[in-house]
Amino acid sequence: MADLAQRFAGNPILRPIDVKPSRPDMAIECLLNPGVFRYRGRVGLLLRVAERPVQQEEWISMPIADPASPGGVRILSFRKDDPLLDLSDPRVIQYDGNGYLTTLSHLRLAWSDDGVHFTPDDSPTLVGEGELQTYGIEDSRVTQIGDEYHLTYTAVSPAGVAVALTTTRDWKAFEQRGLIFPPHNKDCALFDEKIDGHYYALHRPSGVGGLGGNFIWLAKSPDLIHWGDHRCLALTRPGQWDTARVGAGASPIRTEKGWLVLYHGADEFHRYCLGLLLLDLNDPAKVLARGKEEVMEPTAPYEKTGFFGNVVFTNGHVLDGDKLTIYYGASDEVICGATFSVKQLLATLSLA
Repeated sequence: MADLAQRFAGNPILRPIDVKPSRPDMAIECLLNPGVFRYRGRVGLLLRVAERPVQQEEWISMPIADPASPGGVRILSFRKDDPLLDLSDPRVIQYDGNGYLTTLSHLRLAWSDDGVHFTPDDSPTLVGEGELQTYGIEDSRVTQIGDEYHLTYTAVSPAGVAVALTTTRDWKAFEQRGLIFPPHNKDCALFDEKIDGHYYALHRPSGVGGLGGNFIWLAKSPDLIHWGDHRCLALTRPGQWDTARVGAGASPIRTEKGWLVLYHGADEFHRYCLGLLLLDLNDPAKVLARGKEEVMEPTAPYEKTGFFGNVVFTNGHVLDGDKLTIYYGASDEVICGATFSVKQLLATLSLA
């Protein structure tokens, strides 16, 4: 299948150099996977901003959220020639059997009047708080329900990777609602309306010990806090583009054919692409169709090379009639934009 995405001519629209570090001794390494929303006529991005200390030649340093330290961040440093140090993964280092993220992520707003040119705020909007967010907060998805915006995001700590919820009405005051899915879980996208009196969410628990995997699940809730009736919707598919892991993108899109889900999948070489699911409007546990092939794959130079190459990853979009505009992270380093036709996406699905 041909890649159906119409990429912005000006991609990337945001690079690390466009965002101010949270403090002088930190450097921004990557911008990733923004949540997306509209507010008072503007398009907002809730960027994931990954920082680490300015590096010294013979040392590797990484930050950890710590309210007892100056600026709320504690710096760990190890000599690069230390035999206990494993630097084989640019995202996570291992030292003496313990894992540490090479960067600390926070969430930061960026605003646009035209949906193309964005101005990031000068300081973080949300940072990791408490012992379950000491390794930062990542990959927000923003869902508007009524006049309230619901932010689901990944909370990372030595205890694991979990899903937290925060709400706001004005993007100035935020109410922390705590964890809604315990470790190991991520890729949580809320439906933007109730179905038969319940809220629904896509999420991704991960199997351990050789059982299960990285699959897309569905849960429902009476109040957005307590979740149950979990169903597994989509497994990985051996030998295909989504053979290693799958996860939800942004909120499902209501269409006349069903709930359209743009999801990400990765193969055994960690190449991330985007594909489609279609769920029943009245019973989203019922999968009506699943695309056999990807609808977007890393083809542009800024998608193929970077901090972690061969990645296109979205968890945010805005909809204007048939035009779906996604904002996505490319190569785990820069922010880009692209558009799709919803009708064209639906036409790729076999509904027989």
